[in-house]
Amino acid sequence: MKVQRSTFFTVNLKSNLHHFHSSQGIAISELDPVSKLLDRKWGLQSPATPIHQISVSSAKGIGKLSFLNNTRPRLGDEVSKKGSSFYILRDDLLHPLVNGNKARKLDALLPLLQDHKVTDLVTCGGCQSAHTAAVGKKSVSCAERGVRSHLLLRGEQPEVLTGYNLVSTMYGNVEYVPRSKYANREEMLRTHADLVAGEDGSVLWAKDLEAIDGFSTSQAASSRKVLIVNEGAGDALALLGMFRLVKYLSEDHLLGKKSRVKFVVDAGTGTTAVGLGVAAMSLGLPWEINAVMLADTLENYKRHEHRLLEEFTRQFLPSIVCSRLDTIKWVERQRPRKFGKVLEGEVEMCRKIAQQTGVLVDPMYTLAAWETATELVEDEDSSIVVMLHTGGTLGMFGLAQRYKSFFTNLKH
Repeated sequence: MKVQRSTFFTVNLKSNLHHFHSSQGIAISELDPVSKLLDRKWGLQSPATPIHQISVSSAKGIGKLSFLNNTRPRLGDEVSKKGSSFYILRDDLLHPLVNGNKARKLDALLPLLQDHKVTDLVTCGGCQSAHTAAVGKKSVSCAERGVRSHLLLRGEQPEVLTGYNLVSTMYGNVEYVPRSKYANREEMLRTHADLVAGEDGSVLWAKDLEAIDGFSTSQAASSRKVLIVNEGAGDALALLGMFRLVKYLSEDHLLGKKSRVKFVVDAGTGTTAVGLGVAAMSLGLPWEINAVMLADTLENYKRHEHRLLEEFTRQFLPSIVCSRLDTIKWVERQRPRKFGKVLEGEVEMCRKIAQQTGVLVDPMYTLAAWETATELVEDEDSSIVVMLHTGGTLGMFGLAQRYKSFFTNLKH
């Protein structure tokens, strides 16, 4: 597996600021900028997620791996560092539709929709994009606030609507955009948002929502306030949900603050990986983030990483001193391919994993993380290997529509 280390900005914080200074009666938020950062409203009721342990066995020979799921593993002081197993964070169980990293990315954003009286939200993605479905589904829960979602989907409308494409269509206002126009996402999003806003409305990008204190209060109450969210929720605001998750996982009864952890996550835009990396180093955790590159080049992932870091530190942690540190490993998946392509045998492997463990992964995204976690387990005996399940399981329906032969063979 080819590995590329990322040159990373880090935040120099002392880990002992996680505790109260009871002798002085000073709360964490007054001493620790990270804890103060997390003192806000959230979309998810709790940062908690089910944690399972997957045992890997190759007793039947190479390529004949088998798996066993322990749904109540030992954690805290008894967390396992040895043996052929890895932990999996079941974020796919957070919600039937809005789960995985999509829910985490929207965790800090959703309360702001109400606070800033947003009327419309514009975003974009592929036809089977779990992000667009998440925004579309969340717009239902935001209906009391009058929020409407406008979803720009890349390409042509499928003959039969399935999976996330169907969910997006049911809950949002969907428009299909030619690939040539979609290539310039920023212009496309801004143009559509201006149309939604009309002459009297206003438009704001998610990255500026807090930085400039939201929308103008002088415009008419009936005017539309349109918020633009980047593809994959690739804004600095999305990183806050990862901070909240990492802070929760670092509690002593879970992964703790001292154990070496090798995190594994599949990388579409790479936003989730950056969020995990920044959070881990900000909290002084000895964690390494293995981000499996799926949809772009190493250079573009690093460029996205650098933009997010600059945006995040400027917007949320401007007083923090930054330096260089290797924290993220951008790694290639076991069998690299053009994004969107499913290879022979991968659907069968997803079925095997589901039957043996009850965990549903998909061949586009989460299978790549599963394979990398399995590979790390074989080579690692001093670190805890942890995979973040990024959800998106409804995407299997869209894949079944595109790769009919792979799924037809499953009945044999």
